Amino acid sequence: MFQIIGILCVIGMVFGGFMLAGGKMDVIAKAAPLEMMMIMGAAIGAFLIANSTNILAKTGGAIGKMFAGPKWKTSDYQDLLCLLFLLTKTMKSKGMIAVEAHIENPHESAIFSQYPKILADHFAIDFICDTLRMMTMNLEDPHQVEDSMEKQLEKHHHEALGPSEAMQATADALPALGIVAAVLGIIKTMSSINEPPEVLGKLIGSALVGTFLGVYLAYGFAGPFSTRMKQIADEEGLFYAIIRDVLVAHLHGNSAQVSVEIGRGNVPSTAQPSFAELEAALNDLPPEAR
Repeated sequence: MFQIIGILCVIGMVFGGFMLAGGKMDVIAKAAPLEMMMIMGAAIGAFLIANSTNILAKTGGAIGKMFAGPKWKTSDYQDLLCLLFLLTKTMKSKGMIAVEAHIENPHESAIFSQYPKILADHFAIDFICDTLRMMTMNLEDPHQVEDSMEKQLEKHHHEALGPSEAMQATADALPALGIVAAVLGIIKTMSSINEPPEVLGKLIGSALVGTFLGVYLAYGFAGPFSTRMKQIADEEGLFYAIIRDVLVAHLHGNSAQVSVEIGRGNVPSTAQPSFAELEAALNDLPPEAR
């Protein structure tokens, strides 16, 4: 919602101020289509040249998330903590063998199936199951496990930042592409140097529209888009970091309750369930699970 308001503000304030100052939109309106064709066409072409098909596919999704917001909400963090509580409690009370059936086939697991949104996230499920699988292979050194999990998180986050980095590169290029369009406009103007001043003025004004659009699109749209994409990737990455925190706390010998409380303390403030809310959610779990 705020992104739409921001876009309208960028458009309305810039062009509204221009018109209130006495500027006439006819020159911009006449020049903009062809200038946009050159600038945006070159920007899209450069974007295709510079990025893999994987980044291209992810960019569309990242733009959608920019308007929808991060994937994970407060209820999802609470569900994650409950899921991790059930897994660590099972390991504590029944041993590592008891969780093998759950991690080998999580889509048929009675524990994982209680949380369909988390189950649908391939990285979250693989991250949990692979870590628990390491534990079943007697890799119980908390520092080794934490180091392995940290590397997986770094790799995933690096890949998640691909669209924002690609968009930022486009934002950096747009002012220069605007200059390219402006230079072409000046070349066109120089071929009409014998025309009267009023004609030359319009030609020069049209050429400068290219410079304006390049800078305007870069700092008014592409740059902020990139920033918001990065923010969302960072916020979503924190969800997976909670998995690391809880499982490492478990390896340090903490009880399931203490492990998830450590994880709850690291949940972002805007999505953090309170102690009472988490306790109530844990109390609502089936008695045999608790």
